[in-house]
Amino acid sequence: MTIDLVLFFGLALIAVVAAIAMIASRNAVYSALFLVFNFLTVATLYLLLNAAFIAVVQVTVYAGAIMVLFLFVIMLLGTERESIGGRIRWQMPLSIVLGLALAGELAYVLLRNDIVQGPLADLTVEFGSPASIGRVLFNEYLVPFEVTSILLLVAMIGAIVITRKQREEGK
Repeated sequence: MTIDLVLFFGLALIAVVAAIAMIASRNAVYSALFLVFNFLTVATLYLLLNAAFIAVVQVTVYAGAIMVLFLFVIMLLGTERESIGGRIRWQMPLSIVLGLALAGELAYVLLRNDIVQGPLADLTVEFGSPASIGRVLFNEYLVPFEVTSILLLVAMIGAIVITRKQREEGK
């Protein structure tokens, strides 16, 4: 077993434990902090895969901006603890079925022998660099990139309009 494989399995275990702790935590702030820890662990996994740009984006966008937004919303709405009772009746059977399906898929993937055929190809030095990602993004995916930017702009304007109408109705 190589050191990279040991690091990968260690970080994967930490990421799974952080995700379970995030779901199991009854305090919303603790759940958000576990999610930040999970994001940082995933960013470290990206670094192991020689994807430094994606790791930096993971930390700045998700662990930084998105989690600050989540924490502001949590603090704005309050951090009351959720009660255990009042579950939806179909929720437990559905979660069991989906969990068994996921376990079956995992067993299928692990038991197949033809998943990896030979060593992986060596990556070029430019792989995953900001310049190569920018070339692909603005040459091959320019239209979806622009549509996404327009969609985000429309969503931002819609949120401003909705909150403005609610303030005017509240006065």
